Amino acid sequence: MNIIIDTHIFLWAVAEPDRIGLSRRGELETPANNVYVSAVSIAEIMIKASLGKLVVNFDPVEIALASGFLLLEFGAQDAMPLKDLPFHHRDPFDRMLIAQAITRGHHLMTDDQAFSAYNCKLA
Repeated sequence: MNIIIDTHIFLWAVAEPDRIGLSRRGELETPANNVYVSAVSIAEIMIKASLGKLVVNFDPVEIALASGFLLLEFGAQDAMPLKDLPFHHRDPFDRMLIAQAITRGHHLMTDDQAFSAYNCKLA
C-alpha cells in the first residue's frame, strides 16, 4: 500500500510515536507499505516554524529519510484537483495533501476527521 502521511502524523512518528494507534503504527512499519512524507508537509513545517507556530530544531528532510520514510514531490498534476475540490476543509496544506492522494491513488493517513468528507482513500 502507498500511504501519504499528514504533517501531524509525521511529527508524531518522529517525536511522539505513542500518539499514533498501534494499528496505524503497524501500517507505518510494514515493509510492504511505501510511506511518504510529501513536500507539502515539509513546506507546512517550515512555514509554521518561520511564523513561530512550531519549533523546528531538526532537518525534516533528513529525519524523514532517517526514519525510513520516502519523500514525495508535489507536482503540477497533483495540483489539478484543487480547482474542483469542495471546501469541506479550508487548510491549504491539507487540501494539497488530499489532492495529491487523489491524483496518485494513494491512501492518506490523518487524524483529521474533515478528510473523510473527500473522495480519497484513508489509512
